[in-house]
Amino acid sequence: MVVDDQPLWRDAVERDLAQAGYSVVAVAANGREALARFPAARPDVVVLDLQIPAPDGVEVTGEIVRQDPSVRVLVLSASGEQGDVLAAVTAGATGYLVKSASREELLAAVRRVAQGDPVFTPGLAGLVLGEFQRRSETPLDPAEPALTDRETEVLRMVAKGMSYRQIAERLVLSHRTVQNHVQNTLRKLQMHNRVELTRYAIERGLDAD
Repeated sequence: MVVDDQPLWRDAVERDLAQAGYSVVAVAANGREALARFPAARPDVVVLDLQIPAPDGVEVTGEIVRQDPSVRVLVLSASGEQGDVLAAVTAGATGYLVKSASREELLAAVRRVAQGDPVFTPGLAGLVLGEFQRRSETPLDPAEPALTDRETEVLRMVAKGMSYRQIAERLVLSHRTVQNHVQNTLRKLQMHNRVELTRYAIERGLDAD
């Protein structure tokens, strides 16, 4: 599903996705249309501009992720401002690209986001994780659910930015098994996406060698 209030841009993104073999199940020009069409369209990935007529992209992201936690939201915005990026990720976006990204970068981002991998325009990932680290001043809870050794091992690799496929190859596991480990870890920690999981791992130093 493609959501953007600029017809030329929306049509171009839709065309690029269709040419790459993706099925565009819906388009919308504003937040109201996006929320109205989402339940029937049930897209796997939503490519969304933040600066759209109300409700804006952050509100739309939060609402569609609430309706369907499995949906992946890739923000495609003209803004690379820290506040916009953090608001989108906090609302549940899996990825964030600025509109200066090339067609190839967009298609690669859609492919990775569909797999559940967080994708950011270079420089933004560190900003997001750094900010979440600074925000977290909560002491560790000794009653936190225990992770298995394998789940911890997978979590370390997630924290280092490795994709599911790379983790599967490193541990000689199937892609599906790695996904299951991540889903189990998310459920145990009561988290919703890999960005939150990565933040958790970095806060605990699991990204260090």
